[in-house]
Amino acid sequence: MKIRPVILCGGAGTRLWPKKSKHQAKQFIDFGGWTLINKTFDRIKSNVFDYPIISTNSKYIKDVKKALKKSRISKYKIVLEPAKKNTAPAILASALIKEIPNNQPLMYFTADHLIEKPNKLISAINKNKSNLDEKNVFIFGIKPTNPSSEYGYFLSKNEKNINKVTRFIEKPKQAKAKEVIKQKGYWNSGMFFLRKDSIINNFKKYQPNIFRNCNKAVTKAKYKNNVYYLNKQAFSKATAKSFDYAILEKTKNINAIKLDIPWSDLGSWKEICKMYGKNKNKYFKKKNVFYRPWGSYVNLFNGKEFLIKELYVKPKGILSLQKHHHRAEHWVVTHGMPKITLNKNKFVKKPGETIYIPLGAIHRIENPYKKPVKIIEAQIGSILKETDIVRYQDVYGRVKN
Repeated sequence: MKIRPVILCGGAGTRLWPKKSKHQAKQFIDFGGWTLINKTFDRIKSNVFDYPIISTNSKYIKDVKKALKKSRISKYKIVLEPAKKNTAPAILASALIKEIPNNQPLMYFTADHLIEKPNKLISAINKNKSNLDEKNVFIFGIKPTNPSSEYGYFLSKNEKNINKVTRFIEKPKQAKAKEVIKQKGYWNSGMFFLRKDSIINNFKKYQPNIFRNCNKAVTKAKYKNNVYYLNKQAFSKATAKSFDYAILEKTKNINAIKLDIPWSDLGSWKEICKMYGKNKNKYFKKKNVFYRPWGSYVNLFNGKEFLIKELYVKPKGILSLQKHHHRAEHWVVTHGMPKITLNKNKFVKKPGETIYIPLGAIHRIENPYKKPVKIIEAQIGSILKETDIVRYQDVYGRVKN
């Protein structure tokens, strides 16, 4: 029996747009000829997978169908959530549809992860297929590349060649994250692998309210053109919980598949800047290089309400003391040690460190050292043009009186 991929595609990606009521969900953002959802669809074209189930809502159904068409996936089922109830009801409802046999393995992907070596992931999934039973759950751990506070972690111990999860640590501070990594902790990726009967058994035991109402929502669902329209009245009564809190914190039958692959959920502009910095040669065009008295910058990608640049500040180069009316900025230092002015504060940053410049904040970059400074910059706002610069001081005489 093939593995059934289930794509969770209801997230709004609000961490990228905290002050906007209307924004583009992360999985549908064009990052330069590709989107995260199409990367996900391309990942499941392996012959180990059956046709996919996509769990989403009415807001995104057109975008989902557009992405399916772009990835040339013609056979699929969509489960439409009529209310936001977090991941637990979404995972259960998508498993309960009649097309899925009771003992079929289900691989739950999120639609907004960047996985650069998918073959290693698919190989690990297929290898562990025989270890699934009617109770257990497999999660996927990613070997940390840094003590990030943006991800959850877990610890595990090996029993008979199976990594048994012993503890979860939810988004620790950096000092705690360093300790967890020393204990061989892994990032919790948010992907799950289990059989349909395991989902049913775990929800019946630990979340009877969610099971009862999701079962009604699926039983009373209307079906048309590959879409299950879940019954709103029943689904709305299901308790809103994440799968982690609903099931993983209750059951003791959690195993881990550990991976050492490039992975990110691109959940922050810091991670997005790092992604562009790592792949800048793919986006570089000579015509997009602009020279200034302090050095130069290159526009790597101009997206929808965001612009990615690389700044090059030559030794002794000083940008003007400035602010912007229409954009905020996120910086990731990739080379050198810039001296930063941010309102009344001054500090030096090292490679790998980040700076956030809120809209309207007065700021400046200086390079007082002999090595050049390189910064990947993400501009976010409604106007992303050089005209949106108010200069207060400038050593090159560019302040207009």
